[in-house]
Amino acid sequence: MNKVLIIDDEPQLRKLLTRVIELEGYEVFQAVDCATALRQLTFCSPDVIFCDVRLPDGNGIDLIPKLKAAYPLTEIILLTAHATISDGVQAIKNGAFDYIIKGDDNSKIIPLLSRAMEKAQMGKRIKAQETQVPQQYTFQFIVGNAKVIKDAVFLAQKVAVTPVPVLLTGETGTGKEVFAQSIHQASARKEHSFVAINCASFSKELLDSEMFGYKAGSFTGALKDKKGLFEEADQGTIFLDEIGEIAVELQAKLLRILETGEYIKIGDTKLTKVNVRIIAATNRDLVHEIAKGQFREDLFYRLSVFQIHIPPLRDRVEDIAAIANVFIHSFAPQLNKEIRNVDPLFLEALKQHEWKGNVRELRNVIERSLIVCEGTELSLVDLPVEMQSKKKQLEGGIHLFDFELADMESRHIKKVLEYTKGNKTETARLLKIGLSTLYRKIDEYSITLES
Repeated sequence: MNKVLIIDDEPQLRKLLTRVIELEGYEVFQAVDCATALRQLTFCSPDVIFCDVRLPDGNGIDLIPKLKAAYPLTEIILLTAHATISDGVQAIKNGAFDYIIKGDDNSKIIPLLSRAMEKAQMGKRIKAQETQVPQQYTFQFIVGNAKVIKDAVFLAQKVAVTPVPVLLTGETGTGKEVFAQSIHQASARKEHSFVAINCASFSKELLDSEMFGYKAGSFTGALKDKKGLFEEADQGTIFLDEIGEIAVELQAKLLRILETGEYIKIGDTKLTKVNVRIIAATNRDLVHEIAKGQFREDLFYRLSVFQIHIPPLRDRVEDIAAIANVFIHSFAPQLNKEIRNVDPLFLEALKQHEWKGNVRELRNVIERSLIVCEGTELSLVDLPVEMQSKKKQLEGGIHLFDFELADMESRHIKKVLEYTKGNKTETARLLKIGLSTLYRKIDEYSITLES
């Protein structure tokens, strides 16, 4: 839950603010003075702070640098009874997000909090990306012998050595970023940066500032010049994931970069020039978006100079076992698991699944299965219940496996009985059913324990 700290010595105001902010779904903490606020920081780690200017043991404006030093990604909004221009200027210089007048600006509190919270969360996401060690993908990471994936890899390898833009299409989770990184690593730009951004993760304003940067003083909180991601990717590659989510207003800027390599930062008057290769990806039908007026036709044709469709996992069922094996060998050491064998029924269940989340979903299922696995063999019971209960009729009317709910319930009851060494009272308690119900099911399923 997002956290807010209110620093004010007026109990009624703190109570009112707390109530209003909690109704918006935030977790709220309170402090009556500077000293209490600094102690609160150690355990509440607020995303946004509302701070009064005049406090019993200090001045809120002077407190800002201390708060920002401890938590630089936290945004601070000053509360003042009597606003002055000099106080406002000094507050912004010290790092405040904004300031409001008590009583007069009540309608502005929630919208202002929302913007400050969005900026704080964006800062955290960017910080996490900067500290994360990126994995360098190459084409050898793309596993599969199905023709559809081999064709996609062939096209990607062909276009990698050229400077042209690439548009990757396909459902969520098919591995579009792996393809983008592989294209970059096989290109002449591989010694330079590969920068990725998910266009769906930001509002229009924040995406503008993140992609293109801004000049100091161009808006509240812009204390110094900021390089955009296009500058960070200069001479390298920028990967624009979910390009179909980008606002129409920003599409013109993107089109200009594709055509001239130039753009104007927020608050600037001069052109910024970059040499960047653009790889874009989308799970949307951009032709349909063009018809609705949500995507520029000229931008689409510039982005899709070379288009590659990444196939869904259901179109390459023959690759599922190989991909699963890669994930098993990757995750098992991390989870301190030693897997020596994989039950054929486990693999068959994987092949039967619809995989709406594609390779990403398969990755998550394998990781979960390894966590619950108790031995050295991955078996059907290690899969999510909904995957265990699937059945498939093969040629000739023979069922490979047929796990109805009754069969699963019977096996589970027997497993708990074995755990309790036949103690039916304890078994009923663990199963959260009545003792009479347990006896009835034992009789119904003819459950017996080995002596």
